Amino acid sequence: MSKPVTASVLIIGNEILSGRTQDVNLNHLATVLGDWGIQVREARVIPDVHRTIIESINESRTFFDYVFTTGGIGPTHDDITAECVASAFDVELIEHPEIAERIRQRPAPEDVMKNRLLMARVPDGAQLIDNPTGGPQGFAMENVYVMAGIPMVMQAMLSSLDGKLRSGPVVRSRSVRAYLGESTIASQLGEIQIRHKDLDIGSYPFFRDDRFGTTLVIRGTDPEELEVAAGEIMKAVRDAGEEPEDLGEDS
Repeated sequence: MSKPVTASVLIIGNEILSGRTQDVNLNHLATVLGDWGIQVREARVIPDVHRTIIESINESRTFFDYVFTTGGIGPTHDDITAECVASAFDVELIEHPEIAERIRQRPAPEDVMKNRLLMARVPDGAQLIDNPTGGPQGFAMENVYVMAGIPMVMQAMLSSLDGKLRSGPVVRSRSVRAYLGESTIASQLGEIQIRHKDLDIGSYPFFRDDRFGTTLVIRGTDPEELEVAAGEIMKAVRDAGEEPEDLGEDS
């Protein structure tokens, strides 16, 4: 089996940490990258602080195949992601002519244009990430991909990378619903997990129709092993006196 391709996501912005803005980018990134065979193994929400951003980038790019950042590449004083990436790679921050040309296509007063052109700054040697919305592009330095924080723009940038990134086996999910408390079959689940070390088995309690229950989710790259584990879990539920609902493979 081919080696997994992994990713870290860095969500940059004080507004996320304050609760003023709700992040939706992580969900989209994890879903799309997962479909491409890139497993998101870590996500961090970090502030607009130079040292924190630089250290997070350098640490993540060492341990993961890819790093994706969102936020902090706009025209204001707190948009410092580009300069932090330049510092992380120890290169100069330059104005990229292709981004600057795109920005200048929208006329604006001189002071406004000066602020807009801050979005044309990228680390020297960066490769551009297309922005199908028509706005300024994102950029990549080695395995670090820097994208906008605005969800619509981030999603457009990510779509332009389809087919351009290295991928590994796709992780699939199988789910079983059981109307019983998760503690009832906790020991059985532990034994099933030991037998299937390459799978990730999770238990997620819920309350529905005045009944407590548990959704049991199995994740892995081998469809046959997923089926075997699902069968073992359903047997454990039946042995506990309940009839499981096989929800099949998650879409």
